Amino acid sequence: MRIGYEAKRAFLNTTGLGNYSRGVISMMASYYPDNQYFLYTPKIVADKRIDLIKAYPQVTTITPQVKLFTSLWRSRFVVNDLKRDDIQLYHGLSHELPVGIHRSGIKSVITIHDLIFMRYPQYFGYISRKIYKAKIKYACKHADRIIAISERTKEDLVELLNLDPDKIEVIYQDCDKSFKIKQSAQKKAEVSAKYKLPEKFILHVGTIEERKNLWLLVKAFRLLPGDAQLVVIGRPTDYVKKIEQYINEHELAGRILFIQNADFTDLPAIYQLAEIFIYPSRYEGFGIPILEALVSGTPVIAATGSCLEEAGGPDSLYVNPDDEVELSEKIQSLLGNPLHQQTMIAKGLQYTRKFEDKKLSEQLMNVYQNVLNHA
Repeated sequence: MRIGYEAKRAFLNTTGLGNYSRGVISMMASYYPDNQYFLYTPKIVADKRIDLIKAYPQVTTITPQVKLFTSLWRSRFVVNDLKRDDIQLYHGLSHELPVGIHRSGIKSVITIHDLIFMRYPQYFGYISRKIYKAKIKYACKHADRIIAISERTKEDLVELLNLDPDKIEVIYQDCDKSFKIKQSAQKKAEVSAKYKLPEKFILHVGTIEERKNLWLLVKAFRLLPGDAQLVVIGRPTDYVKKIEQYINEHELAGRILFIQNADFTDLPAIYQLAEIFIYPSRYEGFGIPILEALVSGTPVIAATGSCLEEAGGPDSLYVNPDDEVELSEKIQSLLGNPLHQQTMIAKGLQYTRKFEDKKLSEQLMNVYQNVLNHA
């Protein structure tokens, strides 16, 4: 097959949608090397992770010949390049398909990650919401098949956009392979010294924004014993001011370490050094940091209300996203029970096998083949 991918975020996003895009491309090139894969991106940047993908001989990167109006090329004129390259199937990896692809004879698949902008519109600007909705509605209408990254996202597509559930396939995602590699004692020591990490700590990873709900964790942290330490890794937004005010009012500054620009290559060691990982987000499409923690061998506590149970499995712990007392009690029950931690670690690692690349690539290839066979 000759398969095209919308690859802007594979090249330009270092987290989230970028990780998903790179993961899909690399696993398909690895497990199905007889196909030809074409990556369509408005520009190319240097990055070790994307260089690994470009190293596959069956992967070709395509950029626009005219460097002006690249957004218009990506949203419309790329169809001409797809036809020129004899693409049989085009996969929009992040919510979008180019206008007119349904008239080109090229089959298409679209991945929808979430509809958070519809569930929590207060977190998005009016114009952004309109643009997101228009793009997703167009893509879902004209795609031959829709991939949702969780059952929760599929339910949202059916409920909020009135889509036919039979058109939607749930295919989960895997996390970066680096999190599955046991870090050496030397690497852990180097990372610990680099970021001045406490000897023992609770970990949270994620953008510091209202939806991610760090507020709950900080309030719960005030109820924990005074020797408990928290490490927060993530890009701050204006929401961090509310968090900092609470921390100062309750004299928690000495117990909470904020790290804004942690190197991606250091994250596996940080996860593996943590005693517990906590992810109290109110809403996610999947919750990839939970999977990163589980494969790192770190027990997880997450919030109920969206899809985090799908990422964390039946043996992680879950709390109401508005109940700091419940969260503090769950944390203390784990900190004081190493046996329970080890049980959660073992069962969490077993659960993550359902997200292995080989299984996911088989599911994705089945979608591709079914779409093409019903041409």
